[in-house]
Amino acid sequence: MRVLVLANTPAHVHTYRYAVERLETRGHDVLVLVRDAGCAEALAAAFELPYEVYGAHDAGPGQPFTFARQLGGQFAIIARRSVAFDPDVVFGRGPYAAFAGTLARAPVVLVLDDEPGALNHALSSPVADCVLSPAATRRNLGPNHYTFEGFLECAYLHPDVFDPDPGIRDDLGVDPDEPYVLVRVNAHTALHDRGTRGFTDSQRRALIEELSEHATVFVSDEGGDVDFEALPARPYDCHPARIHDVIAEADLLVADTGTVVTEAALLGTPAVRYTGTETYEFGEFAAIEAAGLAVEFASFDATLTYALDAVTDDDAVARHRRRRDAFVADLVNPTELFVSLAAARGSVEEMPDFRRRRRTRSFESSTDPTLDGRFG
Repeated sequence: MRVLVLANTPAHVHTYRYAVERLETRGHDVLVLVRDAGCAEALAAAFELPYEVYGAHDAGPGQPFTFARQLGGQFAIIARRSVAFDPDVVFGRGPYAAFAGTLARAPVVLVLDDEPGALNHALSSPVADCVLSPAATRRNLGPNHYTFEGFLECAYLHPDVFDPDPGIRDDLGVDPDEPYVLVRVNAHTALHDRGTRGFTDSQRRALIEELSEHATVFVSDEGGDVDFEALPARPYDCHPARIHDVIAEADLLVADTGTVVTEAALLGTPAVRYTGTETYEFGEFAAIEAAGLAVEFASFDATLTYALDAVTDDDAVARHRRRRDAFVADLVNPTELFVSLAAARGSVEEMPDFRRRRRTRSFESSTDPTLDGRFG
């Protein structure tokens, strides 16, 4: 069997990593088409995935216009490689996967980790044999929408597959009992970041200076804007493939982006997200927030207060570990679901771990403007 995977972001590379490994072990041919966005290609190389790059993501000024110009070339490469590879099934999300499956005349499985925008959904869902998402997704995405009890992050952070390496402390240069905080600063250049705001320079400075009084502070700076010479913080300079070891050992994660906060929650690390605006909250985050595993605030002052309370609470990590253990006990690791779905060529009818979405409001009923126009 031949399986084509479209990985548009670093998170997608993580999501499919173990599924690709298991499919190859079982003798199947797999091709991962990666968009060189952030550290996506570096991760694909580190995990030794059978990948090719289909395009890049320009994070510079005028990015949306540059991205629009690049789309033609990206779709041309996807078309050429999809037809040549001749897959039996295609995994991915959005128009990329839909386009590849249509040209290759292969079943398409759209795997979503949030609730897509109207344009994205309209372009991709008509050709999807299966739209798969966590049960926490609050919208009905059509007649082929199926859900599972878990999160896509469970594909690489479920206790069945992820064992944190405490040796990461040696790589970071921190003592075994030394508290440290990871601050994740997003570049906010992706199209799905529209309508969100990150930390301002003054907010970032205040956050780091106050946290540094209680713990060593590492900053993962996606945009490259942090002046470390002027701040009491160290740059996160380990390989991006080690980021989850770093999060697992941390006493606290503070971020202005969503995925890494969900990851921290599933690792049992206290986490807080600053949104900067009263934006729509996805169902997945609402679920982990209800479980007491992470919080988000539109107010910077509230974010800072929570972060300081957490880093000075000696029981915070142990408490979050207990909550995490209880929360993930019944969650599905979707890796094996991906493998089974690939073997079934996108058909889910005989798979008990999937449920057809019925009771939530339909996609078309949404009037939330922050979801329109999201792409990839």
